Amino acid sequence: MCGIVGYAGKNRAVPYLLEGLEKLEYRGYDSAGIAVNEEDVIRIMKTKGRIGNLESLIASQRHSDATVGIGHTRWATHGKPNDVNAHPHISQSGLFCVVHNGIIENYLQLKAQLIADGYRFVSETDTEVIAHLLEQNYDGNFVSTVRKTTAMLEGAFALCILCRDFPDSIVCTRWASPLVMGKSDDGVFLASDVTAILKHTSDIYYLDGHETALIADGGITFFDKAGNATQKAPKHIDWNVSAAQKGGYEHFMLKEIMEQPKAIQDTVSPRIDSDGRIVFEDFHLTDEEIENLNRIVIVACGSAFHAGEVGRYVLEKMTRIPVETAIASEFRYRDPVLDAHSLVIVISQSGETADTLAGLRLANEKGAKTVCIVNVVSSSIANEGGSVVYTHAGPEIAVATTKAYSAQVSVLYLLAGYIADRKGLLPEEERRTYVDALRKLPELIAQTLEDCGEQMQKLSEMFIPLEHAYFIGRNLDYACAMEASLKMKEISYIHSEAYAAGELKHGTISLIEKGTLVVALAACSDVFGKTMSNIKEVKARGARVLCVSTSENASAMSEVDFKVIIPDTLPLFAVTLEVLPMQLLGYYTAKNRGCDIDKPRNLAKSVTVE
Repeated sequence: MCGIVGYAGKNRAVPYLLEGLEKLEYRGYDSAGIAVNEEDVIRIMKTKGRIGNLESLIASQRHSDATVGIGHTRWATHGKPNDVNAHPHISQSGLFCVVHNGIIENYLQLKAQLIADGYRFVSETDTEVIAHLLEQNYDGNFVSTVRKTTAMLEGAFALCILCRDFPDSIVCTRWASPLVMGKSDDGVFLASDVTAILKHTSDIYYLDGHETALIADGGITFFDKAGNATQKAPKHIDWNVSAAQKGGYEHFMLKEIMEQPKAIQDTVSPRIDSDGRIVFEDFHLTDEEIENLNRIVIVACGSAFHAGEVGRYVLEKMTRIPVETAIASEFRYRDPVLDAHSLVIVISQSGETADTLAGLRLANEKGAKTVCIVNVVSSSIANEGGSVVYTHAGPEIAVATTKAYSAQVSVLYLLAGYIADRKGLLPEEERRTYVDALRKLPELIAQTLEDCGEQMQKLSEMFIPLEHAYFIGRNLDYACAMEASLKMKEISYIHSEAYAAGELKHGTISLIEKGTLVVALAACSDVFGKTMSNIKEVKARGARVLCVSTSENASAMSEVDFKVIIPDTLPLFAVTLEVLPMQLLGYYTAKNRGCDIDKPRNLAKSVTVE
């Protein structure tokens, strides 16, 4: 959550800081602030609310020519969202100023000791502890002071720090929260996310865990955990600036929905060789290790978990290995049974999701094999996983994921086919059919989006006055129903629930009354007839039913009120197509209801705290 930016160069810092913070708005926040080093004083400007409030505050104050500064958008964890709790935070004498992403778990103990030593606190945050500790530990050396201070911290943090005695410098460090930086002719830029600095440079340095960086004199010096200066090469990012902008669409979410054909093409095509076999560039399991797997666990949160639910069905069917899904925030607290014959698949768009990262570390500790599916190169999860498969979805700005989810599902299709092939479970003809269907998905996605767009825009109108909606399905359709329901609730604020259609009679059907809207996902041919029976049950109780299925089932959908037809594909892949009209339905419903689609209330893009 939260967002950090920084700049040290030859130009005025304030415009760069504001520009960077605006690029990070998608991460979710409730206050914003900046600090600039003006030779003899560190000047702070911060306020509750949107960045527009901060811009107004800055405009009302005297002009600053400072060329070094840091900025922050805060999503409240410790203390109310107000001006005082907003970042940056400054030490008692004004010597140090800090912005922080993450949570300091031992801040209460540290705070108590600092109070006993005479330090006064003005905020409710854990971050203010860091500012005072820096002052208390100050030894005249900026870097060593930061290293001594961070050694006292427990939890997750990315820190950017100003020191009054070093007006041309910034020191940064991190553990479990992301931080990137890059250089251009104008200076050095740093941020929580590459989207904030991509306009200025596409050669990015990723700060490793417990690594420290000193930004000074137009350059960056890196120090490892032991404090030794190290060399680091930048990674080139292929995303262009326009990829992080709306490109003519009204909202990022709609743009990203429409980018799914390319996202899946870019994710799938490089993993299929000229012989039609699935290959991976960073997959370290041998055939013997694959053969000896006796369990697969998929660990993720939110939409990534829903992608994992799709993967559970596909992997188990294709590989004949037992598969379970685990919500990351629960996974490590149940003391899971894992060993060298277990494969843990970890899924995270950002690669920084705190609960998912913790689940990966637990799997590593227990000796399990790990495969990480992430979208961000050199993210924490990517760095700590045994094998890594990158989704090539490009930057995703809208909080509600669309293309990243679809790319994650496509990777799970690839993994299922790869493992099945390595185990000798895919005869040549079946393998070619499977791979050919995967190759055709981008084209079918484009066709579905074109065919369904106007229809979903019209159907969304009946959702405007709703307070409740229900999504049902069986098998893979149920996995899709979970994601469809989440898309509806998170951006339109309509209470929405997903249920396994066969469970309706065990209690849920009591909620169905005349006029209740039920969305039935029925693309799975094996259970289509049973889903139709469930549709009849809710229709008998007065429900209106919107049904999504394939063209081969269109004639059998006489019981429903509204039909949405998707193209035919392999049954295992139908979920990739049927989620598309559901994304559009959520989008247009939210738009009709006047909701803040790209930045839904209370939500953040990257959840880097537990």
